[in-house]
Amino acid sequence: MEMIIKVTGLKKYYGEGETLVKALDGVDLEIERGKFIAITGRSGSGKSTLLNMLGGLDIPSEGSIRIGGTQLEKLSSEQATIFRRRQIGFIFQNYNLIPVLNVWENIVFPILMDGWEPDKQFIMEIVRLLRLDEKLDRLPLNLSGGQQQCVAIARALAIRPSVILADEPTGNLDSRTGDDVIGVMKMAGIRFCQTIVLITHNPLIARMADCVIRMKDGRIES
Repeated sequence: MEMIIKVTGLKKYYGEGETLVKALDGVDLEIERGKFIAITGRSGSGKSTLLNMLGGLDIPSEGSIRIGGTQLEKLSSEQATIFRRRQIGFIFQNYNLIPVLNVWENIVFPILMDGWEPDKQFIMEIVRLLRLDEKLDRLPLNLSGGQQQCVAIARALAIRPSVILADEPTGNLDSRTGDDVIGVMKMAGIRFCQTIVLITHNPLIARMADCVIRMKDGRIES
């Protein structure tokens, strides 16, 4: 299988001397294209720092990150922004929907911002998969938490990213809705051959993944 993500000797240090914090302390990681990966660990273990590095949101102190054929640490700030917009789909705990835009407008907003024409047929396939086809004209305020998260998932999938990065996407949902959302994410990832890397504290959600990475003190424990 093709490796879509390759991380080598990744370190992220903050401060110096007695105040030195090793958020990541030598991480090596390879992930195959199309896999669903869960990252677990206690608060402060380095999970979010690693996810931010994979998304090009932060610069490593040392080491390399390759997504597809792109070395992230070699990109300029402008190049990194374009790469994120076109190759990485982000899903966060707080949805980050634009309240004055309806469901359809929220989904296509990043595509329009990039100056592209939305592929309506492809997006409608996603919308139907997420059971949002009858809610396209609704504002986020008129949706349940699970529906809002499905809109965030649709927005992430619509740009056809190579990788989906999700940071506790079910943190604000009840357990049943959370399980449904993860099930839909996994189904969509398989359907559109996209790699999903997800942070979770929920062991039941972690069991749904193809592989679980456990982190401790800035390193991969297992």
